Amino acid sequence: MTNTDFGQFHRIEQMIGQEALKRLQNSFIVIAGLGAVGSFAAETLARAGIGRFLLIDCDIIKPSNINRQLFATWDTVGQTKTDAAEKRLLSINPNCCIEKRNLLLNSVSMPHLFQTFQAQNDSPDFLIDAIDSLGPKVELIVAALASQIPMISSMGAALKINPALIQTGRLTDVSYCPLAAILRKHLRRRGVCTDDVFAVFSTEAVREKHQDKIISKEFSEDEKPSQGRRRNTLGSLPTITGMFGLHIAHYAMTYLMNEKSQTRRNR
Repeated sequence: MTNTDFGQFHRIEQMIGQEALKRLQNSFIVIAGLGAVGSFAAETLARAGIGRFLLIDCDIIKPSNINRQLFATWDTVGQTKTDAAEKRLLSINPNCCIEKRNLLLNSVSMPHLFQTFQAQNDSPDFLIDAIDSLGPKVELIVAALASQIPMISSMGAALKINPALIQTGRLTDVSYCPLAAILRKHLRRRGVCTDDVFAVFSTEAVREKHQDKIISKEFSEDEKPSQGRRRNTLGSLPTITGMFGLHIAHYAMTYLMNEKSQTRRNR
């Protein structure tokens, strides 16, 4: 090894210190949704040294995903997003542990997932909601808060073009986001205080002609997961969706480095 050859995480350790790096490496993160936002969050966290992931998505990769999703290439079209993500993340950090669920999260599957965490005494250190459908998003947030799992939720990145207006904050305070507005309404009906939900969002106003298109239709309980979800097609830029994912990854890293209990068991 020459004087300029360092370990994979040397520069991160230089920046945050050995103990903080160890906390990242001993952390367990769940990422729900591996599309435009979730793929950038997942890859960034793998590069940061996160030691264990649970990756959840029910979709396969299509050509229309290639413009904005890191795991989507012509070589991966037709693969499940979870399989493509696993291969990519292990190529970045072969020492991380990856679990996969090719699963649609809804009111049926969600309780089972969280009951598994409880039964195995294996609660995640952090959860990322990068789901793009309203119904599953509501169910995931409700379940995570009930289980006291720290999390961050992605609001709508489609139809946004100004990167300077992307920020993080309480769901209560999100403005100019139709998804956030309807999400708040559904969560409050479920008894959730939206002050307790942290989110990444853009304060850029959506043009009026797009207002009725921006909310994805909910998955119906009588549909089979293999049919996928009915959703509206919205324009988006890889820069904006990627920045949403990077904001999420940075928030997760900051939480795990600074707030996660150092007394939790190593995994």
